[in-house]
Amino acid sequence: MPATSAGVRASGPGQPAAGSGVRAGPGALLSPAGLAAAVRRSWLFACLLTLGLVLRILAQLAYRPALLYIDSVKYLFGAYPGNDPPGYQLMLRIFLRVGTLPMVAVAQHMLGLAMAVSLYLIMRRRGVARWLAALATAPLLLDAYQLQIEQSVMPDTAFETLIVAGLVLLLWGPRPRTPVVFVAGLALGTSATVRQIGEIFILPALVFLLAVAGGWRARLTRAVALVAAFALPIVAVSCHNYLTLRHFSLAPYAAGTVYGRAAAAADCATLRVPSYERRLCPPRSVQLRGPDWLNHGAGSPIKHVAPPPGIRHISFAADFSRRVLVQQPLRIAAAIGTDSIKLFSLRRLTYPGDPPISRWQFQRRYPVYRPYITVRGGQLHFNRLTPAGRVKLVAKGQRFGGGEPAVSTGLAEFVRGYQLHGGYTPGPLFLLSVVAGLVGSIGVLRRRASPAQRATAAACLLTFLTAVAVLLVSDAFEFSWRYQLPALVTLPPAGALGITVIIGYIAARRARRGAPRAPAGPSGARVPGRRPQPRPERASARLGRG
Repeated sequence: MPATSAGVRASGPGQPAAGSGVRAGPGALLSPAGLAAAVRRSWLFACLLTLGLVLRILAQLAYRPALLYIDSVKYLFGAYPGNDPPGYQLMLRIFLRVGTLPMVAVAQHMLGLAMAVSLYLIMRRRGVARWLAALATAPLLLDAYQLQIEQSVMPDTAFETLIVAGLVLLLWGPRPRTPVVFVAGLALGTSATVRQIGEIFILPALVFLLAVAGGWRARLTRAVALVAAFALPIVAVSCHNYLTLRHFSLAPYAAGTVYGRAAAAADCATLRVPSYERRLCPPRSVQLRGPDWLNHGAGSPIKHVAPPPGIRHISFAADFSRRVLVQQPLRIAAAIGTDSIKLFSLRRLTYPGDPPISRWQFQRRYPVYRPYITVRGGQLHFNRLTPAGRVKLVAKGQRFGGGEPAVSTGLAEFVRGYQLHGGYTPGPLFLLSVVAGLVGSIGVLRRRASPAQRATAAACLLTFLTAVAVLLVSDAFEFSWRYQLPALVTLPPAGALGITVIIGYIAARRARRGAPRAPAGPSGARVPGRRPQPRPERASARLGRG
């Protein structure tokens, strides 16, 4: 390994930089001198982290006690049990015994910053340059849609945190040991209790373990540990639902959410369904209103078409959706593919048939969502709809502390202006990350790769597959800019790792081309047993590159 002028070993492409401070002991790193040295070395990341902290403070001060959405009634009061996994609701129940709504927002903002630090450290450990690792965390730190969801009483921040925790645990060492794999499986499995699509994370994690584990015994042991740990929180929550709802499932009443995608994509003229399901297939004019409206709109067929006697409404909708998927899979796939490429658009817009993006934007006034969340006499009112469509009061008043709902007009104007005028991750950056992540993931197949380069490629593979899995499964239900937020914690890191793999591959090819040939004998054949000696000018050139 060449040495720099300071005598420190220089790092090659795809290797952790020497003297980066990432591998320093926690005591040395947390001391004032160690912390100052780390900030000097990672000054770009420190600047981005500080800016992310300032933006989060502004969002916290702009909206009090926290931002709420229609679904917040579910998580705060357990309305509509069985429609969503109860993981986030259980977390809130524990937290709010000692905390308040403003403290929920503060905790979520801190988790956002912690995710950025964790991703930066893991990228550095896997050989990504400081500047590139810092830039890969910028979307998470600076994207205003991430700030808005952290300020909201919604499960997305907890979901992202569990994703990052699982990735960091699996990637911290070159080959994760079985206890670490078990804890990573717990984190990824718990994500499914927050948002059910987390069930998909078992696949990229297994692929990663098969790629990096040693012999077949090590692979089998770690795979069993991962699957067992992953299943543990899912089974626990399913048992909870069985005891309370008599259904062994994460979200027994969530099957109807598939209806919107199926009904919007179906070709009703050729679809073969029982006569009592025919009315569930809407005309084209209604299909254009999109999956979200078809799932939740008051005029949707699923809201007013009654099933025949003896068939539950949830089974009624699920059977229709299954028939569309079996008979017309290409139409479903085309609809999902069309929605998937919206992530790469330059601007964030509301496309026809999609949920309004304004739901995830900062507003000048405290947002309300009638009839679910309203403000009367300065007090919050939380309501839900009964199966008959009547509004029922769930709770009112500042039950969880934090005072009356209020907005600091100047700060709200600032964060809203920042969000609407470029304070978000542009789609082409996501596209670049996809391409680089795909190419970098293929690097695990390189036979000539060094152990460090192979470790970088393996990290790219896990992060990239996780991003693809969570985004595609989200789009399988419907496209929403809220459901694209996990891209912030997966795609840019995958892109940075992929770029590092590509740079390492290019450097290795140049090194092989520039390597001198072995000295030849009188007949022109290479003399066996003699190593080629590098010419002085080539050695000095490599030394200069360090």
